[in-house]
Amino acid sequence: MSITSASANHHHEARARVVAIRDGPDSISGMAVRSEASRKAVLQATMELLNDTPPGPVSLQKLSIEGIAKHAGVSKMTIYRWWPSKTAVVIDSFLDNHVAQTPIHDEGPAIDALRAHLASLARVYSGPEGRLIAQLIAECQHDPATLEEFKQRFWKGRADAARLLIERAVAEGAVRDDIDPDVVAEMLYAPIYFRLLFQTGDLDEEATDAMVDAALKGIGR
Repeated sequence: MSITSASANHHHEARARVVAIRDGPDSISGMAVRSEASRKAVLQATMELLNDTPPGPVSLQKLSIEGIAKHAGVSKMTIYRWWPSKTAVVIDSFLDNHVAQTPIHDEGPAIDALRAHLASLARVYSGPEGRLIAQLIAECQHDPATLEEFKQRFWKGRADAARLLIERAVAEGAVRDDIDPDVVAEMLYAPIYFRLLFQTGDLDEEATDAMVDAALKGIGR
């Protein structure tokens, strides 16, 4: 299993919900298809409302379960059957595309995979998804429940995948083995999130490569 698949599996497990089953196999299959179609409609509707183009943009603060349900053509009860809160819907909507757009490959040199992943992350964050994740991070600062949802649904899976990649880079001799992989991850990811939140510089492949180089070489003389 690839690291990307492991991260995606964590995401799918986090959003799994119990569905009532009453009849035979045909009924079960039909219910599953309808349920999955409704789930996808909710995720798509959420991103469309938050996007920069009509029917968006709607800010995270103004987004409502009622608005999502109306745009998706489902009931509020359908949404609450899958997700416990608006924040959970937003995070899963974001993740639905995010993992595919920012893959963590397990082929080739680990340091190259790490560079490619960070470049793709910066590229995605330079657009509408970056503004959305910035809103989510801001929301986390004053709402403990949102912070917990964010960590469990988004951060933990991606952090685990990044740690595995860094550990592979250590094993290959590309990264020092006397530094905690989590500290290495913080050194590499922090500049991207800093630039995202404070808009202090470019978020492109060239800038990302320069930040990775600085982190790998260190700042000592």
